[in-house]
This record gives sequence, C-alpha cells and structure tokens, in this order.
Amino acid sequence: MTVTPPISQVAVIGCGAMGSGIAQVIATAGLRVTLVDRTRADLERGRTNIEKSLDRLVAKGTIDSSAATGIIERIHCSVSMDSIGDAGAVIEAVFEEPAVKREVITVIDTVAPSASFVATNTSSLSVTAIAAASSQPSRVVGMHFFNPVPILPLVEIVRALQSSDEAVEMARLLAEQIGKHPVVVNDAPGFVANRLLIPMINEAICLLEQGIAAKEDIDTIMKLGASHPMGPLALADLIGLDICLAILEVLHRDLEEDKYRPAPLLRRMVDAGHLGRKEGQGFYVYR
Repeated sequence: MTVTPPISQVAVIGCGAMGSGIAQVIATAGLRVTLVDRTRADLERGRTNIEKSLDRLVAKGTIDSSAATGIIERIHCSVSMDSIGDAGAVIEAVFEEPAVKREVITVIDTVAPSASFVATNTSSLSVTAIAAASSQPSRVVGMHFFNPVPILPLVEIVRALQSSDEAVEMARLLAEQIGKHPVVVNDAPGFVANRLLIPMINEAICLLEQGIAAKEDIDTIMKLGASHPMGPLALADLIGLDICLAILEVLHRDLEEDKYRPAPLLRRMVDAGHLGRKEGQGFYVYR
C-alpha cells in the first residue's frame, strides 16, 4: 500500500458547529484550511464561533493570543467551491441529509479531482451510499468527529464498501496529524459510538417519560454508578435533541428493530424547539 506524504492543506465544506470545529482543530495543528459555505453570513457565523472557542482557550491559558491569531490566519473562508482545488483532502460537514451530502460529493469530484481522499462527516448515515454518488468512490471515507470537536479526541474512520485501503489510511493519518485519536470501523448504521450511545440516551428519556425517576436522578445514577462524566439527559442536550432523534430514526429504519424506536417525549421536545444547549433549553435550561 502506497500512502502519500502528510497533508498540508485541507478543505472543509460547511461551517456550522461541526465544520467550524473541524476547521479549528486542523488549523491548530498548523495546516492551512479552506472553509467553504454558501453565503458570507454563514461564513461569518462560523468564523465567530471559532474566535469564541479560541478566546475561551486563551482565557484558560491553554494557548496564548498570538497562537490564536495564527490559527485564524490559517483559515481562509470562501463561498466558492472552486477555491478548494489545491486541497490535499476534503472533509464535507454539511447538513445531515443524504441528498445534500451526495450533491456536495459530486461537486467535489469536479473541483478537487486530485485530493487524496474525500471524507464525509456523518454521525449515522451510510457512507457507502454517499460514496456511490462519487465518480471516484474508492477515495471516499467517513470521518465521524464528535462535538465539541476541539475538545473530544475521538474520530471514527468509517470504511465504506468502496473505500480503498489508501484512502482509509490517509484519513487515519490526518486524524493523528491534527491531534485526534482515530479508530477504524466498518460502515454500519450508527457505526460504533452512536450504536451504543444513542439507544442509552433514548432509554433514559423513556425512564423520564414513564416517571421512573427525575431527570437529575437519572443523570446522577449514571455519573456515580457507571462513572460517566455526564448523565445521558445532559449529554442529549449537548449533542442536540434533533441530532439524537435523527440518529435514532436512521437506526430504527435501517436495522428494523423496535429497540431503536425514538421515545415519544423526544419527538415532542424536538417539535417544541427544545433542542438542548444550542437553543437554551432541552431537558435542562441554559443561560
């Protein structure tokens, strides 16, 4: 197996919470990043998120202000997909919708045909189905980053049915290069982390809905009894209840097992717009 030298420039498509976090950790590792989104307003929001994240790190003494400035300077923002032609690797982090991701993959084929690999950042969607939209499916892999990206070290490297050994290895090496801990898994609904984690969260919601215990007590039991750093309901708020629901729907649809059926309370909370930390209210209220 032949693997090319370490990558020096990466394109990230989509600058929401995940895309901006991915761009930040790549730039922190000293690589140049081209961050692409549809509008200047989207890019400004993404850049503001990165600056706030870096300000928190400076306040904690994790990095100094000059390092933060250097990180920002290594991130080039653009509304044009044509700007990613020189990227050694491309990571798409657009909306978690198969059709949207497949469309982005086809555009990447046109504007960045020489990139060593193309990664889709998805928490549960079929990487194999996304890769099928590419004219070079062997270079498509999954890179499942975890939120908040600058803090959580794990990246699931997802091998699609079509993924070449070279593409998987390049993705693994890039994850290491940017300070993450990569674990290679095969493509399956929810991969490994969410196949284990999201059903636990769903069961915690069922316990709450059935009145078995109060939300604080459910979280305390898992923190003190299972050594979890955060209870499942607080974790659901951190992930985003809409994200939890979307992952459960994928698991329930693709695995056809009732144990993955979303709790009715979860659906009602998403319908109400109580999505967790990002909206200021989920199972808990955030100021």
